[in-house]
Amino acid sequence: MEYVVASLILLVVLVAGAVGLIVPRLRRRELPPPAVPPVEELPPLIGKPAEAPAAEAPPVQTAPAEVAPVEAKPLVETPEPTAGRLVRLRARLSRSQSVLGRGLLSVLSRDHLDDDAWEEIEDSLISADVGVEATQALVERLRERVRVLGTRTVAEVRTQLAEELTAALDPGMDRTLKTTPHDGRPAVMLVVGVNGAGKTTTCGKVARVLIADGRTVLLGAADTFRAAATEQLITWGERVGAETVRGPEGGDPASVAFDAVKRGIDTGVDTVLIDTAGRLQNKVGLMDELGKVKRVVEKHGPVDETLLVLDATTGQNGLEQARVFTDVVDVTGVVLTKLDGTAKGGIVIAVQNKLGIPVKLVGLGEGPDDLAPFDPAAFVEALLGTDA
Repeated sequence: MEYVVASLILLVVLVAGAVGLIVPRLRRRELPPPAVPPVEELPPLIGKPAEAPAAEAPPVQTAPAEVAPVEAKPLVETPEPTAGRLVRLRARLSRSQSVLGRGLLSVLSRDHLDDDAWEEIEDSLISADVGVEATQALVERLRERVRVLGTRTVAEVRTQLAEELTAALDPGMDRTLKTTPHDGRPAVMLVVGVNGAGKTTTCGKVARVLIADGRTVLLGAADTFRAAATEQLITWGERVGAETVRGPEGGDPASVAFDAVKRGIDTGVDTVLIDTAGRLQNKVGLMDELGKVKRVVEKHGPVDETLLVLDATTGQNGLEQARVFTDVVDVTGVVLTKLDGTAKGGIVIAVQNKLGIPVKLVGLGEGPDDLAPFDPAAFVEALLGTDA
Protein backbone atom coordinates (compact mmCIF):
# COMPACT_ATOMS: atom_id res chain seq x y z
CA MET A 1 0.00 0.00 0.00
CA GLU A 2 2.78 2.37 0.83
CA TYR A 3 4.34 1.38 -2.44
CA VAL A 4 1.29 2.55 -4.36
CA VAL A 5 1.19 5.93 -2.59
CA ALA A 6 4.83 6.55 -3.32
CA SER A 7 4.32 5.73 -6.97
CA LEU A 8 1.49 8.26 -7.24
CA ILE A 9 3.61 10.99 -5.58
CA LEU A 10 6.46 10.31 -7.97
CA LEU A 11 4.11 10.50 -10.95
CA VAL A 12 2.78 13.89 -9.81
CA VAL A 13 6.32 15.27 -9.41
CA LEU A 14 7.29 14.13 -12.91
CA VAL A 15 4.23 15.67 -14.51
CA ALA A 16 4.83 19.01 -12.74
CA GLY A 17 8.44 19.05 -13.90
CA ALA A 18 7.47 18.41 -17.50
CA VAL A 19 4.98 21.28 -17.45
CA GLY A 20 7.63 23.63 -16.05
CA LEU A 21 9.97 22.84 -18.95
CA ILE A 22 7.34 23.26 -21.69
CA VAL A 23 5.71 26.55 -20.59
CA PRO A 24 8.89 28.75 -20.68
CA ARG A 25 9.61 27.57 -24.16
CA LEU A 26 6.15 28.49 -25.25
CA ARG A 27 6.64 31.96 -23.77
CA ARG A 28 9.91 32.47 -25.63
CA ARG A 29 8.43 31.60 -29.01
CA GLU A 30 8.29 34.77 -31.28
CA LEU A 31 4.93 36.30 -31.71
CA PRO A 32 3.76 36.79 -35.27
CA PRO A 33 4.51 40.32 -36.66
CA PRO A 34 1.65 42.81 -36.35
CA ALA A 35 -0.48 43.38 -39.43
CA VAL A 36 0.69 46.41 -41.46
CA PRO A 37 -2.16 48.55 -42.77
CA PRO A 38 -2.16 49.55 -46.46
CA VAL A 39 -0.28 52.68 -47.36
CA GLU A 40 -3.41 54.70 -47.97
CA GLU A 41 -4.67 53.87 -44.48
CA LEU A 42 -1.45 54.87 -42.65
CA PRO A 43 -1.87 57.99 -40.47
CA PRO A 44 0.24 61.00 -41.37
CA LEU A 45 3.57 61.26 -39.57
CA ILE A 46 3.24 65.01 -38.94
CA GLY A 47 0.23 67.06 -38.09
CA LYS A 48 -3.09 66.18 -36.62
CA PRO A 49 -4.21 62.61 -36.41
CA ALA A 50 -5.83 61.22 -39.47
CA GLU A 51 -9.57 61.53 -39.63
CA ALA A 52 -11.79 58.95 -41.09
CA PRO A 53 -12.74 59.90 -44.62
CA ALA A 54 -16.17 61.49 -44.72
CA ALA A 55 -18.79 59.90 -46.83
CA GLU A 56 -19.23 61.75 -50.09
CA ALA A 57 -22.27 64.02 -49.78
CA PRO A 58 -24.78 63.97 -52.62
CA PRO A 59 -24.63 67.09 -54.84
CA VAL A 60 -26.90 69.86 -53.60
CA GLN A 61 -29.43 70.94 -56.17
CA THR A 62 -29.39 74.74 -56.12
CA ALA A 63 -31.81 76.91 -58.06
CA PRO A 64 -30.10 79.06 -60.67
CA ALA A 65 -29.49 82.55 -59.37
CA GLU A 66 -31.99 85.05 -60.68
CA VAL A 67 -30.31 87.62 -62.86
CA ALA A 68 -32.04 90.97 -62.74
CA PRO A 69 -32.99 92.00 -66.26
CA VAL A 70 -30.89 94.87 -67.48
CA GLU A 71 -33.10 97.61 -68.76
CA ALA A 72 -31.93 98.83 -72.10
CA LYS A 73 -31.74 102.59 -72.09
CA PRO A 74 -33.84 104.06 -74.87
CA LEU A 75 -31.86 105.43 -77.73
CA VAL A 76 -31.81 109.19 -77.76
CA GLU A 77 -33.52 110.38 -80.90
CA THR A 78 -32.71 113.42 -82.99
CA PRO A 79 -35.99 115.26 -83.67
CA GLU A 80 -36.75 116.33 -87.19
CA PRO A 81 -35.74 119.96 -87.87
CA THR A 82 -38.66 122.36 -87.54
CA ALA A 83 -37.72 124.52 -90.52
CA GLY A 84 -40.22 123.86 -93.30
CA ARG A 85 -42.03 121.19 -91.28
CA LEU A 86 -45.46 122.69 -91.95
CA VAL A 87 -44.85 122.60 -95.70
CA ARG A 88 -43.78 118.96 -95.49
CA LEU A 89 -47.01 118.14 -93.64
CA ARG A 90 -49.16 119.78 -96.31
CA ALA A 91 -50.98 116.55 -97.18
CA ARG A 92 -52.28 116.28 -93.61
CA LEU A 93 -54.53 119.28 -94.26
CA SER A 94 -56.45 117.53 -97.03
CA ARG A 95 -59.79 117.58 -95.21
CA SER A 96 -59.55 121.28 -94.41
CA GLN A 97 -58.32 121.92 -97.95
CA SER A 98 -61.56 120.58 -99.40
CA VAL A 99 -63.49 123.30 -97.56
CA LEU A 100 -61.26 126.33 -97.32
CA GLY A 101 -59.31 125.68 -100.50
CA ARG A 102 -61.01 123.94 -103.37
CA GLY A 103 -64.51 124.85 -102.28
CA LEU A 104 -63.81 128.59 -102.23
CA LEU A 105 -61.77 128.55 -105.42
CA SER A 106 -64.48 126.73 -107.36
CA VAL A 107 -67.02 129.40 -106.43
CA LEU A 108 -64.74 132.42 -106.87
CA SER A 109 -63.70 131.24 -110.33
CA ARG A 110 -67.22 131.52 -111.74
CA ASP A 111 -67.84 134.07 -114.43
CA HIS A 112 -70.53 135.76 -112.39
CA LEU A 113 -70.81 135.97 -108.60
CA ASP A 114 -74.35 136.74 -107.47
CA ASP A 115 -75.68 136.97 -103.94
CA ASP A 116 -76.25 133.23 -103.80
CA ALA A 117 -72.60 132.62 -104.67
CA TRP A 118 -71.41 134.96 -101.94
CA GLU A 119 -73.76 133.29 -99.47
CA GLU A 120 -72.25 129.96 -100.46
CA ILE A 121 -68.80 131.36 -99.77
CA GLU A 122 -69.92 132.60 -96.34
CA ASP A 123 -71.42 129.21 -95.49
CA SER A 124 -68.17 127.48 -96.44
CA LEU A 125 -66.11 129.76 -94.20
CA ILE A 126 -68.49 129.47 -91.26
CA SER A 127 -68.59 125.66 -91.65
CA ALA A 128 -64.80 125.70 -91.43
CA ASP A 129 -65.12 127.46 -88.03
CA VAL A 130 -63.69 130.76 -89.22
CA GLY A 131 -66.37 132.45 -87.13
CA VAL A 132 -69.19 134.78 -88.13
CA GLU A 133 -67.37 138.07 -87.55
CA ALA A 134 -64.16 136.97 -89.26
CA THR A 135 -66.15 135.50 -92.15
CA GLN A 136 -68.06 138.73 -92.75
CA ALA A 137 -64.86 140.76 -92.81
CA LEU A 138 -63.16 138.30 -95.16
CA VAL A 139 -66.09 138.13 -97.59
CA GLU A 140 -66.40 141.92 -97.67
CA ARG A 141 -62.77 142.29 -98.72
CA LEU A 142 -63.15 139.59 -101.39
CA ARG A 143 -66.25 141.21 -102.86
CA GLU A 144 -64.45 144.52 -103.11
CA ARG A 145 -61.56 142.91 -104.97
CA VAL A 146 -63.88 141.18 -107.41
CA ARG A 147 -65.76 144.43 -108.04
CA VAL A 148 -62.56 146.37 -108.70
CA LEU A 149 -60.62 143.76 -110.67
CA GLY A 150 -63.50 142.10 -112.51
CA THR A 151 -63.22 138.63 -114.07
CA ARG A 152 -59.91 136.86 -113.45
CA THR A 153 -58.28 133.53 -114.21
CA VAL A 154 -58.25 130.70 -111.66
CA ALA A 155 -54.59 131.46 -110.91
CA GLU A 156 -55.42 135.09 -110.19
CA VAL A 157 -58.34 134.13 -107.98
CA ARG A 158 -56.13 131.75 -106.06
CA THR A 159 -53.54 134.46 -105.46
CA GLN A 160 -56.13 136.94 -104.23
CA LEU A 161 -57.75 134.36 -101.93
CA ALA A 162 -54.37 133.37 -100.48
CA GLU A 163 -53.62 137.02 -99.72
CA GLU A 164 -56.93 137.54 -97.95
CA LEU A 165 -56.69 134.36 -95.87
CA THR A 166 -53.13 135.22 -94.88
CA ALA A 167 -54.20 138.72 -93.86
CA ALA A 168 -57.02 137.22 -91.77
CA LEU A 169 -54.40 135.19 -89.88
CA ASP A 170 -52.61 138.42 -88.91
CA PRO A 171 -49.07 137.50 -89.99
CA GLY A 172 -47.66 140.38 -87.95
CA MET A 173 -48.33 138.57 -84.66
CA ASP A 174 -45.29 137.43 -82.70
CA ARG A 175 -45.27 133.63 -82.94
CA THR A 176 -41.81 132.97 -81.56
CA LEU A 177 -41.51 130.75 -78.50
CA LYS A 178 -39.77 132.52 -75.62
CA THR A 179 -37.27 129.80 -74.72
CA THR A 180 -34.03 131.71 -74.15
CA PRO A 181 -32.57 131.63 -70.61
CA HIS A 182 -32.15 134.99 -68.93
CA ASP A 183 -31.15 136.53 -65.59
CA GLY A 184 -29.25 133.39 -64.65
CA ARG A 185 -32.24 131.08 -64.95
CA PRO A 186 -33.95 129.07 -67.70
CA ALA A 187 -37.02 130.22 -69.57
CA VAL A 188 -40.17 128.74 -68.01
CA MET A 189 -43.04 127.47 -70.13
CA LEU A 190 -46.41 126.28 -68.80
CA VAL A 191 -48.57 123.97 -70.91
CA VAL A 192 -52.27 124.12 -69.98
CA GLY A 193 -55.53 122.83 -71.41
CA VAL A 194 -58.70 120.87 -70.81
CA ASN A 195 -58.98 117.12 -70.38
CA GLY A 196 -58.73 115.15 -73.60
CA ALA A 197 -57.05 117.80 -75.73
CA GLY A 198 -53.89 115.70 -76.04
CA LYS A 199 -52.02 117.98 -73.65
CA THR A 200 -49.37 115.61 -72.28
CA THR A 201 -48.58 114.26 -75.74
CA THR A 202 -48.36 117.81 -77.03
CA CYS A 203 -46.08 118.72 -74.14
CA GLY A 204 -43.70 115.95 -75.19
CA LYS A 205 -43.86 117.11 -78.81
CA VAL A 206 -43.17 120.70 -77.78
CA ALA A 207 -40.04 119.43 -76.03
CA ARG A 208 -38.99 117.83 -79.31
CA VAL A 209 -39.61 121.11 -81.15
CA LEU A 210 -37.38 122.97 -78.68
CA ILE A 211 -34.62 120.35 -78.83
CA ALA A 212 -34.80 120.28 -82.64
CA ASP A 213 -34.17 124.03 -82.53
CA GLY A 214 -31.08 123.56 -80.35
CA ARG A 215 -32.50 124.13 -76.86
CA THR A 216 -31.79 122.02 -73.79
CA VAL A 217 -35.00 121.11 -71.97
CA LEU A 218 -36.10 119.86 -68.55
CA LEU A 219 -39.65 118.55 -68.10
CA GLY A 220 -41.82 119.00 -65.02
CA ALA A 221 -44.60 116.42 -64.54
CA ALA A 222 -47.04 118.58 -62.57
CA ASP A 223 -50.03 116.46 -63.58
CA THR A 224 -49.91 114.47 -60.35
CA PHE A 225 -53.48 113.21 -60.57
CA ARG A 226 -52.76 110.79 -63.40
CA ALA A 227 -49.83 108.44 -62.92
CA ALA A 228 -50.07 107.52 -66.59
CA ALA A 229 -49.49 111.14 -67.56
CA THR A 230 -46.27 111.25 -65.55
CA GLU A 231 -44.97 108.01 -67.05
CA GLN A 232 -45.91 109.18 -70.52
CA LEU A 233 -44.02 112.44 -70.06
CA ILE A 234 -40.96 110.60 -68.73
CA THR A 235 -40.99 108.42 -71.85
CA TRP A 236 -41.13 111.47 -74.10
CA GLY A 237 -38.20 112.99 -72.21
CA GLU A 238 -36.08 109.84 -72.38
CA ARG A 239 -36.49 109.66 -76.14
CA VAL A 240 -34.76 113.01 -76.57
CA GLY A 241 -32.45 112.88 -73.55
CA ALA A 242 -34.41 115.34 -71.39
CA GLU A 243 -34.68 114.91 -67.61
CA THR A 244 -38.14 114.81 -66.01
CA VAL A 245 -38.89 116.01 -62.48
CA ARG A 246 -41.83 114.21 -60.91
CA GLY A 247 -43.61 114.10 -57.55
CA PRO A 248 -45.71 111.60 -55.62
CA GLU A 249 -48.99 110.55 -57.14
CA GLY A 250 -51.71 112.89 -55.92
CA GLY A 251 -49.11 115.35 -54.62
CA ASP A 252 -49.18 119.11 -54.85
CA PRO A 253 -48.78 120.15 -58.51
CA ALA A 254 -47.42 123.56 -57.51
CA SER A 255 -44.65 121.90 -55.48
CA VAL A 256 -43.60 119.75 -58.44
CA ALA A 257 -43.56 122.78 -60.72
CA PHE A 258 -41.46 124.72 -58.20
CA ASP A 259 -38.98 121.83 -57.88
CA ALA A 260 -38.74 121.50 -61.66
CA VAL A 261 -37.76 125.13 -62.09
CA LYS A 262 -35.25 124.87 -59.24
CA ARG A 263 -33.73 121.79 -60.85
CA GLY A 264 -33.58 123.62 -64.16
CA ILE A 265 -31.68 126.47 -62.52
CA ASP A 266 -29.24 124.06 -60.86
CA THR A 267 -28.54 122.14 -64.07
CA GLY A 268 -28.38 125.20 -66.31
CA VAL A 269 -30.85 124.08 -69.00
CA ASP A 270 -32.30 126.56 -71.48
CA THR A 271 -35.99 125.83 -70.94
CA VAL A 272 -38.16 124.25 -68.24
CA LEU A 273 -41.38 122.87 -69.73
CA ILE A 274 -44.13 122.17 -67.18
CA ASP A 275 -47.06 119.89 -67.98
CA THR A 276 -50.10 120.75 -65.83
CA ALA A 277 -53.16 118.66 -65.12
CA GLY A 278 -56.01 118.83 -67.58
CA ARG A 279 -58.97 120.68 -66.15
CA LEU A 280 -62.39 121.88 -67.20
CA GLN A 281 -62.65 125.59 -67.73
CA ASN A 282 -65.96 125.72 -65.82
CA LYS A 283 -64.55 124.20 -62.61
CA VAL A 284 -63.61 127.13 -60.41
CA GLY A 285 -61.57 125.11 -57.90
CA LEU A 286 -59.42 123.50 -60.59
CA MET A 287 -58.79 126.81 -62.31
CA ASP A 288 -57.81 128.38 -58.99
CA GLU A 289 -55.32 125.56 -58.49
CA LEU A 290 -53.82 126.30 -61.90
CA GLY A 291 -53.42 129.91 -60.85
CA LYS A 292 -51.60 128.68 -57.73
CA VAL A 293 -49.16 126.68 -59.87
CA LYS A 294 -48.26 129.81 -61.76
CA ARG A 295 -47.88 131.92 -58.60
CA VAL A 296 -45.60 129.35 -56.97
CA VAL A 297 -43.44 129.01 -60.08
CA GLU A 298 -43.10 132.78 -60.24
CA LYS A 299 -41.22 132.75 -56.92
CA HIS A 300 -38.26 131.87 -59.16
CA GLY A 301 -39.19 134.56 -61.67
CA PRO A 302 -41.86 135.33 -64.28
CA VAL A 303 -43.35 132.60 -66.47
CA ASP A 304 -42.05 133.32 -69.96
CA GLU A 305 -44.58 131.37 -72.01
CA THR A 306 -48.01 129.86 -71.32
CA LEU A 307 -49.22 127.62 -74.13
CA LEU A 308 -52.87 126.63 -74.29
CA VAL A 309 -53.53 123.32 -76.04
CA LEU A 310 -56.79 123.38 -78.02
CA ASP A 311 -58.37 120.50 -79.89
CA ALA A 312 -59.25 121.76 -83.38
CA THR A 313 -62.20 119.36 -83.55
CA THR A 314 -63.98 121.24 -80.73
CA GLY A 315 -64.50 124.20 -83.03
CA GLN A 316 -66.00 127.31 -81.48
CA ASN A 317 -66.06 125.68 -78.03
CA GLY A 318 -62.31 126.12 -78.04
CA LEU A 319 -62.78 129.89 -77.98
CA GLU A 320 -64.58 129.77 -74.65
CA GLN A 321 -61.87 127.51 -73.25
CA ALA A 322 -59.20 129.91 -74.38
CA ARG A 323 -60.98 132.89 -72.87
CA VAL A 324 -61.26 131.33 -69.39
CA PHE A 325 -57.69 130.05 -69.34
CA THR A 326 -56.42 133.45 -70.45
CA ASP A 327 -58.14 135.09 -67.48
CA VAL A 328 -56.45 132.70 -65.05
CA VAL A 329 -52.90 132.29 -66.39
CA ASP A 330 -52.48 134.87 -69.15
CA VAL A 331 -52.12 132.59 -72.18
CA THR A 332 -49.42 133.82 -74.56
CA GLY A 333 -49.87 131.31 -77.38
CA VAL A 334 -52.07 128.51 -78.68
CA VAL A 335 -51.13 125.00 -79.75
CA LEU A 336 -53.87 123.75 -82.08
CA THR A 337 -53.91 119.95 -82.21
CA LYS A 338 -55.71 117.40 -84.43
CA LEU A 339 -55.88 119.85 -87.30
CA ASP A 340 -55.33 117.02 -89.76
CA GLY A 341 -58.49 115.22 -88.71
CA THR A 342 -60.99 118.03 -89.15
CA ALA A 343 -62.51 120.12 -91.89
CA LYS A 344 -62.55 123.06 -89.50
CA GLY A 345 -59.14 124.58 -90.13
CA GLY A 346 -60.68 128.03 -89.95
CA ILE A 347 -60.52 127.82 -86.15
CA VAL A 348 -57.01 129.23 -86.50
CA ILE A 349 -58.47 132.46 -87.86
CA ALA A 350 -61.22 132.51 -85.23
CA VAL A 351 -58.83 132.12 -82.30
CA GLN A 352 -56.65 134.97 -83.41
CA ASN A 353 -59.44 137.35 -84.41
CA LYS A 354 -61.60 136.72 -81.36
CA LEU A 355 -58.96 136.49 -78.67
CA GLY A 356 -55.91 138.21 -80.07
CA ILE A 357 -53.79 135.19 -79.09
CA PRO A 358 -51.36 133.94 -81.73
CA VAL A 359 -51.42 130.32 -82.81
CA LYS A 360 -47.78 129.32 -82.38
CA LEU A 361 -47.82 125.57 -83.07
CA VAL A 362 -50.17 123.25 -84.96
CA GLY A 363 -50.51 119.48 -84.67
CA LEU A 364 -51.02 117.63 -87.94
CA GLY A 365 -50.75 113.97 -87.00
CA GLU A 366 -49.85 111.39 -84.38
CA GLY A 367 -46.14 111.11 -85.22
CA PRO A 368 -43.62 112.49 -82.72
CA ASP A 369 -42.54 115.23 -85.13
CA ASP A 370 -46.00 116.11 -86.47
CA LEU A 371 -46.09 119.35 -84.50
CA ALA A 372 -45.04 122.35 -86.56
CA PRO A 373 -44.35 126.02 -85.85
CA PHE A 374 -47.25 127.95 -87.33
CA ASP A 375 -46.54 130.13 -90.35
CA PRO A 376 -49.60 131.89 -91.86
CA ALA A 377 -48.37 131.92 -95.47
CA ALA A 378 -47.29 128.26 -95.39
CA PHE A 379 -50.56 127.30 -93.70
CA VAL A 380 -52.66 129.01 -96.38
CA GLU A 381 -50.60 127.42 -99.14
CA ALA A 382 -51.24 124.03 -97.55
CA LEU A 383 -54.97 124.75 -97.32
CA LEU A 384 -55.30 125.84 -100.94
CA GLY A 385 -53.06 123.13 -102.37
CA THR A 386 -50.88 123.34 -105.42
CA ASP A 387 -53.35 121.59 -107.68
CA ALA A 388 -56.36 123.72 -106.85
